[in-house]
Amino acid sequence: MSFYNDHVVPRLVNIACSSPLTEAHRRRVCAGLNGRVLEIGFGSGLNVPYYPTSVECVSAVEPADLGWKLARPRIESSPVPIERAGLDGQSLPFADNSFDTALTTWTLCTIPDAGAALREVRRVLTPGGTLHFVEHGLAPDEGVRRWQYRLEPIQKRIAGGCHLTRRIPDLVRGAGFDIRDLDTFYEDKTPKFFGALSLGTAATSR
Repeated sequence: MSFYNDHVVPRLVNIACSSPLTEAHRRRVCAGLNGRVLEIGFGSGLNVPYYPTSVECVSAVEPADLGWKLARPRIESSPVPIERAGLDGQSLPFADNSFDTALTTWTLCTIPDAGAALREVRRVLTPGGTLHFVEHGLAPDEGVRRWQYRLEPIQKRIAGGCHLTRRIPDLVRGAGFDIRDLDTFYEDKTPKFFGALSLGTAATSR
């Protein structure tokens, strides 16, 4: 990893993703989490205040040491036990059927092989376990998509490999999940090329 990706990108993500605009989305996506929770792309812990009381513990997968450092105040104030339990969502250090629910928020855009990460999440969830996700990706409108394809090379360079054109629902289904609820929309007061969101839940189909 470069100095920029190690020491600058985590701070940029912490600032960009802590916008009040994301609070309602985080609250929605965290609703229904329960039991043993796996969070992929924990970042600076911005979801921690929204964990419901039904959550027993959280295993956080986060590659950036600085992100984990920025998360420390949130972790220490949380009534939910949280441990840093992995660095790479594409290869999870957990046994099959280890978790009841899983969470990803604005994460699948930067994982090099998002499909592999989702298959790993499915592997470690219990039968019938659910994935909760809110992610930005390919827009529903062709005019916005054209801008996304144009801007994606720049976005990847400045935002740690962040893609603008990933088809989030297709990735979730392709990993073997059944999508139960899905809301696709543009986030208010956000450029459409970046604010095309998919928010939903999906269950393991085994």
